[in-house]
Amino acid sequence: MREAVEKVLDQVRVALRLHAGGIELVDIEPERGVVKVRLTGTCDGCALSNITLKQGVESALCQAIPEVREVIAV
Repeated sequence: MREAVEKVLDQVRVALRLHAGGIELVDIEPERGVVKVRLTGTCDGCALSNITLKQGVESALCQAIPEVREVIAV
């Protein structure tokens, strides 16, 4: 599952880099379907980071990997 998550995150990273941001995979809890990430660069602390996380990252991961139910920023 980690490989699949990283593959999707690589696609997300392209968009985040356009805004000098980034994302790191911190942990995966496959039994709960939870992916934990850390937003970096200008995304860290941005007022729109929750929208980026839920509508961008979580949406992309859930569509590509049905086992993923939620993405959490840590």
